[in-house]
This record gives sequence, structure tokens and C-alpha cells, in this order.
Amino acid sequence: MKDSNITRKDFLRNSVLGVAGLTVGSSFLNTATASAITETNSEIKTASSKNYTLKNVRLETGFEYEEVEAVRTKTELFCIEISDGKIKAISANKPNATAIDAKGFLMLPAFRDMHIHLDKTFYDDWHAIKKRTGGVKGMIALEQQILPEMLKTSTQKAEKLIALLQSHGTSFARSHVNIEPTSKLQSLKNLQKALENKKNTFGAELVAFPQHGVFYTDSVPYLKEAAKMDIDFIGGLDPFSIDGAIEKTIDFTVQLALDNNKGIDIHLHESGESGVKTIDYLIAKVNENSALKGKTFLSHCFALGKLDKTKQEEMAEKLSNAQIGIVSTVPFGSLVMPIPTLMKYGVNVMTGNDSIIDHWNTFGTGSVLQKANLAAQLYGQATEFGLSRMLKLATAGSIPLDDKGIQQWPKTGDKADLVFLDATCSAEAVSRMSPVRMLIHNGNIV
Repeated sequence: MKDSNITRKDFLRNSVLGVAGLTVGSSFLNTATASAITETNSEIKTASSKNYTLKNVRLETGFEYEEVEAVRTKTELFCIEISDGKIKAISANKPNATAIDAKGFLMLPAFRDMHIHLDKTFYDDWHAIKKRTGGVKGMIALEQQILPEMLKTSTQKAEKLIALLQSHGTSFARSHVNIEPTSKLQSLKNLQKALENKKNTFGAELVAFPQHGVFYTDSVPYLKEAAKMDIDFIGGLDPFSIDGAIEKTIDFTVQLALDNNKGIDIHLHESGESGVKTIDYLIAKVNENSALKGKTFLSHCFALGKLDKTKQEEMAEKLSNAQIGIVSTVPFGSLVMPIPTLMKYGVNVMTGNDSIIDHWNTFGTGSVLQKANLAAQLYGQATEFGLSRMLKLATAGSIPLDDKGIQQWPKTGDKADLVFLDATCSAEAVSRMSPVRMLIHNGNIV
């Protein structure tokens, strides 16, 4: 703070962003718009009105071109009126209005982490992973040993992990949750408690995930029970290498999804012939059952990275026609996923952090903007246009300007899931991983 003489009372009145990690200045919000601010047991609690206005909001309005190349992004300042969780109005800026002052920060769609495991994490404790033995089946054996102890604190750990995501501008996640004989349904119930506690500031959709195989361990009865609960997708894991049968496992997964009106999201790590056969078989099943189009996803799908360019193009076209999406964690090293090719053919490509400080991986930061940055570097998207397109990976698709530079977001009636960054445009935000200054979820100031 610039004013070293500010009183503690003034600081408490003005400090309304309580999520750990958000670095907004204490004067970001005009106190006239807050309905109540109270201090209890040294905690700052904020209750914001359901209806409020933001001023000095920076929005992208188009591209500036040199010949045919977009070289800069045009922006202007606006007033944004929020009402009952939605954008009620977008109007010319009124810098002297009594409103929350957005300080000229760039407003973007709030970020969405579309592949994460909120139900099993060591966060915020530190644990490096142990040396792996026995591949995925070895990790299944490890989980069978450690999950009972992890379940004792999984609700609290999930809440801390959600706060980390929020601090990086994420207000929504698709979380896979273990459904298997060791956890039974307890991992799901524990995560649901955490999400209930965070319901005003964070949204989620859940995948019933047979981490220990559908048939390798007898997960079938638990998956059937979970499918009748408040979950959104039926998951899966490497049907050939874990369950030993592609058709049997995919048939079960598809039928369970159809019977319960759920989507599908399958972890597919297999990168060889079995991986390609699994992709082809799932495409065939989705084409047979149109209700699954637009609701079916393959996570990781490393087999695509092993195909030659021609085969990648063919597979991308088939995935697009079947409306099957790919959720990639943007791997590096020798395996490079064909994300630009998938996007070229209109495949819905999303990303997520996957693991954050757990027994599988320790490198997750909680930032999907970082994933967009890594993808931009990996695929050489260094231009104004290319960087702005990579923002799709952080938002799960929504970006302010279409490919012709026409503003397509925000619009009146859009859900007020918004993130404010210290950046001049989305291209800069992706390139520099610009800091988050405020997060709004469903109209609620996080």
C-alpha cells in the first residue's frame, strides 16, 4: 500500500478479497458497493450485494492490423453491471460513477480447470513422489495402501486446493473422483462436502473415476451406485492395459452413461496400438449413440502424439465429427500432442492441472493460464493472434475476440464468472502469465 498511514479500520473496510494468493490492492473495491463488511475473530468476512456495477473495466474490442497480420489488440474501458449472477448491462465507461473501480484491469472469462483430482492431494503439505515400480498397476497397489489415511483429511485438503485454484483465477473445475473398492463412495462424499462449503465461490462437475480399473478390481457395483448420485461423467482408465479388454470396458462405460444420462471422460495413457484401437472403438460407440455427442471426452490420449501427421489429421477429423473432446495436460519431453491440429479440425480441446502435490506428480501449480503459456511456447504461438487463441486452453473455449477480431464476449446475459488481470490484452496475459487481481464467480466477489 502506498499510504503507510492507513488505519487498520480503513484497511479492514477496504480489504474484501479474502482468498489466499489474490494480490489485489486493498483499495480495489469501492466500499460504497459492499453491503456489509465485518470482522470476527480476526477474519475478514465480506457480503457483497447481488447487484453492483464495475467501472474502468478493460475489454478487448478488436485487432489492429499491419497489412493482414493482427499486431495489436484494441481495448476500451467500460462499465459492467452485475445482477443475480449475470452480466445485466455493458455500457460506456463512467469514471466518476459510484461503483467498484476495476482500475483498468483486463476482464476475461474466469478460468476453468478441466482435468484435476481434487479428491486426493497432499496439498498444502510437501511430499515428493516416490520412485515408481510396476507402472499404473504399481500405483494402484500404492493407492490401496495410502487412500484410507488420505480420506481422513480429504475434505479439508480439497478446500485448500480449491483456494489455490481460485488464487490463479479459476472458478470452475472438472474433477475426477476415485470410485473403487478401497474408497468405495467415501472419496466422492468427502469431495461433495468440500464443494458444498465452496458453492458460492466455486463450481465443479464430477467424474466417477475407476482409478483401479473397472474389472481389474471390482469397481462395477460402486460405479453403478455413483452413477445415480450427483456426478456428471462416467470415467475410465486404460481399458486394455488395466482391464485387459477394450470392448468390454468401453461397452460397460457407454451403457452406464446412457442409462443414467451422464457424459464420458476416459483417461487414456496407452500410446501404442491399443490406444488407437480404444479411440476408434469409442468413436464408433458415440456415433451409434448420438446422445453422447458433445458429452464424451478422452483425457491425455497420448496415442495421438505417436501418430504421423497424416494419421493425426484423419483422427482429428473423426473426433470432430463424433464431437469427442480431448482434455490434455500439455505434456513435454519426447511426446508432443497435436493440439493445433485438433483445434484446426474443430475438436474441443481443454486442459487442466491433473495432479497437484500428490503421489502421482508434484509439479502442478494450480494455474491453467500457465498451461496456455506452455502450449504457446511448445507450438510456437508467439504472435498477437496466436497467443490470444491459446487463451482458450485456460477458459475451456471462451475468448473475447473471434478469429476475425470481432468481439464475441462478454454479452448481456452471460454468466458473471469473471477474472481481472493486470494485463493490456489476452495475448499479454498468456505470454507473461499476468497476475490475477480479482475473481468473480456467479456474481459473487471471491
